[in-house]
Amino acid sequence: MAFEEKRAWIMALVAVAGYAAYVTVVLGRADGDRLAEVSYAGPLLATIGAAIVAAIALHIVVSIVSPQGANEKDQRDREIHRLGDHIGQSFVVVGGVAALAMALARWDQFWIANVVYLCFVLSAVVGSAAKVVAYRRGFQSW
Repeated sequence: MAFEEKRAWIMALVAVAGYAAYVTVVLGRADGDRLAEVSYAGPLLATIGAAIVAAIALHIVVSIVSPQGANEKDQRDREIHRLGDHIGQSFVVVGGVAALAMALARWDQFWIANVVYLCFVLSAVVGSAAKVVAYRRGFQSW
């Protein structure tokens, strides 16, 4: 498995685990109340910070455990990385547009923040999935 593919797997797994932890904490705090009234900022920032630290730590561990290719990128790696980023970034745009529309409609901050966070997670997961598929099945280079 190419080292960059390992990075894609790490990003996808960390994003999903972090978001699952966040949703679990927020739903646990709701305790039958409206979700928009739940204190969400602390858990949101904590899970984002923990995901960043976990991704960095896992990249370091993978680099130590299997150092072959850790510091090497060829043209194929760069093209796959770009492809995955382009696919994933579409969800960042969707999240930004959705947040703008929600703000204009005067939705609660809770929903706006959660849509933005969900779209960041989807961006990471879908972009990583595109990279893994490109490594496993190949891709058309333009």
